Amino acid sequence: MRVQVRLFASYREAAGQGRIELDLPPGSTVRDAIAEIASRHPLITEGRKVVIAKNRDYVTADEPLADGDEVALIPPVSGGMSLPPILVTPTKLSVDDAIALASDRRWGGVTTFLGTVRDTSRGKKVTHLEYEAYPEMAEEKMKEIADRLEKKYAPCRLVMHHRIGDLAIGEIAVIVVAGAPHRDAAFKAARDAIDELKTIVPIWKKEHGEDGAVWIEEHA
Repeated sequence: MRVQVRLFASYREAAGQGRIELDLPPGSTVRDAIAEIASRHPLITEGRKVVIAKNRDYVTADEPLADGDEVALIPPVSGGMSLPPILVTPTKLSVDDAIALASDRRWGGVTTFLGTVRDTSRGKKVTHLEYEAYPEMAEEKMKEIADRLEKKYAPCRLVMHHRIGDLAIGEIAVIVVAGAPHRDAAFKAARDAIDELKTIVPIWKKEHGEDGAVWIEEHA
């Protein structure tokens, strides 16, 4: 059977490519796919905990595979009114558009969180950031977060927009907006949303500085 493996961020750079097709025997598992990838590109798994997705959902290494499955090896993960509430995009983000999507004339609470590019990280000068995502899966996971929190804090509406690509110092990397009838629910929903986004959504950043660049495999 044929399985497609997708690699992202530091894994993609280690392999020198983002997609690899494998021919595996029937009955193979995700573990077998990882072993084959590791035999070709040992730097991908050497000394690292590999996070795995199959068909855009997180799985364990024992998950069985079928012909046509897509497996992703994921580094640890440290979003105008026409826009959707969940978005991963290379286009500059609009705070006004995000607020409009989360607002309701019946509600009095709107909480907005902006994540921006800072010029210093871990004591070193940063010149710019590069964001990469597994966009289809990232948007699915962001939607799962939004659906769950909108039910938890109902009535509530969440908007999550995240940039990818190269971002200059001061640019907005992520916007989270929560709208609710009252401020308490809006504050809590926005805080929970950004915390969960930075925990499970497959988006990574690469810090560029005067002494080189490095993938940041945890979120600050």
